[in-house]
Amino acid sequence: MTRSNKTLPAFLDQPESRKLEFKEAFPKGDQIARTAVAFANGAGGRIVFGVKDVPRQIIGIPDSQIFKTEEWITNCIFDICTPSIVPEIYIQSVEGRSLLVVEIYPGAQKPYKIKKSGRTNEVYIRVGASNRKASAETIEALERQRRKVSFDALTVFECPVKDIDLSRFKNAFKAQTGRNIGKTQLFNMGLFQKEQARQCPTNAALLLSDSPARKQNFPYAKIECARFKRTDKRVFLDQLTIEGPIHDSVEPCLTFIKKNIALGSTIGEIYRNDRWEYPLEAIREALINAIIHRDYAILGSDIKVAIYDDMLEITSPGPLPDALPVEELGTGRSEIRNRVLAPIFKELKLIEAWGSGIQKIREELDQYPEISLILQEVGNAFQVQFVKKDPGRAESGQSQGRVRAESGQSGAETEAESLQQKVMNVLTQDALSKSEIANKIGLKSVTGYFNRTIRSMLTEGLIEYTIPEKPNSRLQKYKLKKY
Repeated sequence: MTRSNKTLPAFLDQPESRKLEFKEAFPKGDQIARTAVAFANGAGGRIVFGVKDVPRQIIGIPDSQIFKTEEWITNCIFDICTPSIVPEIYIQSVEGRSLLVVEIYPGAQKPYKIKKSGRTNEVYIRVGASNRKASAETIEALERQRRKVSFDALTVFECPVKDIDLSRFKNAFKAQTGRNIGKTQLFNMGLFQKEQARQCPTNAALLLSDSPARKQNFPYAKIECARFKRTDKRVFLDQLTIEGPIHDSVEPCLTFIKKNIALGSTIGEIYRNDRWEYPLEAIREALINAIIHRDYAILGSDIKVAIYDDMLEITSPGPLPDALPVEELGTGRSEIRNRVLAPIFKELKLIEAWGSGIQKIREELDQYPEISLILQEVGNAFQVQFVKKDPGRAESGQSQGRVRAESGQSGAETEAESLQQKVMNVLTQDALSKSEIANKIGLKSVTGYFNRTIRSMLTEGLIEYTIPEKPNSRLQKYKLKKY
């Protein structure tokens, strides 16, 4: 099937990402299969053959090779991938040249694997614009997706029910609903389960509890708050770690934020109007979303709230659900990751209606025209940024990307992923310092945006320090993290 357009397809203006890869030439069959597996294990994606990525250039595929190449790609994917992946392959005509486009859809039989003769099959996922071998935890998460079982519903066999202290949760529930919670209600909510004549808590119960078992099983289920000086991470002005039952985390976090942002006043005809530097209700909504939608199966990552001179940023472990692209956020569509916790948060009136969080944030921002909203996936996390607009700033390209993101397009997302990919490309051979990385990717200086990108890549495990015991060493360099 041939599709021909006078205008360029939209994907040709986008950088490589979690859902897009360009190929100038034809690599080995197992490389194509890895990308197909990674796309099928995630949100799907598109491989475009006949395009040079850096710098972007339409190379095309000779007509004499088109159908032979299509057959070869089909055979590679069919022979090397398991379970079977059925791609859609078509010809795209651009500027008189033919491209071959391979579309892979999210699979229903996850995890998809690469067949290895005599060895354990390999599972790949997509992180940014790279294929990564999946960890054991990620493979378990893919298997849960296939079974449609959420992580918070899993039983914790080694923890007796008697060791779970839910008194704070029960008091909060009674205050909001007027109803008492007994053991029957705890089972109905999915907080307790019966397993082989035993009563056991679920992960959701531990997360809502005030018990040593929560800290033991979920030491990373906390919020790290920080106020930094200027626009980078080098100097802390204030810090706070918020631990405890996750439903009680929002208000302490808001208290920290109010302590570290400005409160201004304007005088009206009769009354004085106080106005915070950022819209607190929008931030509160973003915090609730970060808590209820984060991936608690990801080990070693916590929610981070960072306040800079020019931005407030909330980062939550885990990308968006595969079926929910960034561009559909705020349309009312909802994909629930934690299916036990979400209804409980709704009963506690932390959630008003499914799919309304981003809409509410945008409505609150209508009163703050000087603040831009950025919604983006950064590595294996989801990030919300409230950014002060400054048309005169040196990083004008960054500002333009933010405006596109605010209007519902993925400019900021693709810009962030593009910078990440450039950093990863220059680190493929050697470990480099920040200034060396910036120089190699064409930046005139180490900007605040560049610093935040490096920080996000460290947080998500894409890169690592060469001197991890001394993060602020003047000799510090960065390298790709090995898996």
